[in-house]
Amino acid sequence: MTIDPTSYEPVYRQLVRLLKTAIENGEYAPGQRLPSEERLGQIYGLGRNSVRDALRVLKHDGVVRTVTGAGTYVRSPNEVTVTMVEVSKGAVINTRIPTEEERRAMGLEVGVPVFVVERPGEEPEVLPGDRTSLIVGDH
Repeated sequence: MTIDPTSYEPVYRQLVRLLKTAIENGEYAPGQRLPSEERLGQIYGLGRNSVRDALRVLKHDGVVRTVTGAGTYVRSPNEVTVTMVEVSKGAVINTRIPTEEERRAMGLEVGVPVFVVERPGEEPEVLPGDRTSLIVGDH
C-alpha cells in the first residue's frame, strides 16, 4: 500500500493505518525497532512532520514506545499490565502531567498523565494513566 496525497484522509493518518497493518501482519515484530523518522519519510514519500504525527498517534494508541535517543519500538501485547483500582464514593480523582521524578519512577513516557486519587483521611495516590483503570464502587 502507498500514501495517496490526494486522499481526503490526511497523509499521517494513512501512515498510521499502514504501520498498524504492517505490525498486525508481523512485518514489524514486538520489540522490533521501526525505521527512523527519516527512513519512514523516504519509504513513504512524506515529510518529517507527517511521520512524527503518525508516530505520535501510534504512541498514544499504545502500539509503539519511544526510547529517547534509541528509536521507536513495537510494543509487546503483554508489555503493559493494567491495574484496576477501586475508588469509593467521596473520593476525588484528578489527572495531571507527572513531575519528572514521578515520570521516571513509574517509567512513563513524556506526555502520559497520572491519576491522582484523593480519598478522605488518606494520602493522595498517584497512578500511571496509561496502565490504570479506575472502578467506581458503591461504598
